[in-house]
Amino acid sequence: MSTSLNHLAFVFPGQGSQAVGMLDAWGDHAAVRETLAEASEALGEDIARLIAEGPKESLDLTTNTQPVMLTAGVACWRAWLAETGLKPAAVAGHSLGEYSALVAAGALTLRDALPLVRFRAQAMQDAVPVGVGGMAAILGLDVDAVKAGCAQAAAESGQAVEAVNFNDPKQTVIAGSKAGVEKACEVLKAAGAKRALSLPVSAPFHSSLMKPAAERLREKLAGTVFAAPQIAVVNNIDVAVVSDVDAIRDALYRQAFGPVRWVESIQALKARGLTHVIECGPGKVLSGMVKRIDAELTSATVYDPASLADARALLV
Repeated sequence: MSTSLNHLAFVFPGQGSQAVGMLDAWGDHAAVRETLAEASEALGEDIARLIAEGPKESLDLTTNTQPVMLTAGVACWRAWLAETGLKPAAVAGHSLGEYSALVAAGALTLRDALPLVRFRAQAMQDAVPVGVGGMAAILGLDVDAVKAGCAQAAAESGQAVEAVNFNDPKQTVIAGSKAGVEKACEVLKAAGAKRALSLPVSAPFHSSLMKPAAERLREKLAGTVFAAPQIAVVNNIDVAVVSDVDAIRDALYRQAFGPVRWVESIQALKARGLTHVIECGPGKVLSGMVKRIDAELTSATVYDPASLADARALLV
């Protein structure tokens, strides 16, 4: 029997945390094995083999990364439930991770979510050809300065560039055309950014250049079955909890070309009285962000049996 903990939140990572062999440590864990089988059946290909063996180049293709990270996040979630029976009071996901959060909350089945995120990935890639768009992480500059620098770069270059991921108080990701991002990096370094790191991504996610992809996604969302979430889901685009299925669809549509408001999302979880935030899925990216956003929050990870045991011990 599951028990809900009113001080616990789970968050799910998006693209960038994938790695070949990322579920190997689970061995033959029933929940993980069954999730991989379900994913492979839903997509008509051997997802378990792709995750276990790669190659990395295939895993890093957006059309593979999105369904693979969804599968991995849900596998870790199901392993947690199988081992502990403990449900969080709220969930959230970073970008693609919002789909994992919706599956965890019962708003979307994994079987329906997988073809949806693959379609999302393909639509995003189709909207801006590889090499035309870009993204960069700006470190050591506050949000307002990053926004101002992007506006200046866009005006001077005539190219699109925007702040799109508000990851922590001193890390903001920008996206747009390749030339626009390059110009913004120059402007922002001159404005005092410690670093401006070009990201190895194939499209300018969450920027206005993704609007054509979002329009295609909206049609796909309309034909996908959603249910009211059984756990509160804090969404990226509005930092809001919505239970109406049409409102969920609309938020996912707007999320495709709108910013990921992650700092505010974590603050919203804390405002609900949540004190423990567990990152569920491969990597430790979000748990690091949580610490930088609010040091008072206790963060942990669940990506293998050892981290699951450590996270569980925090809740005792």
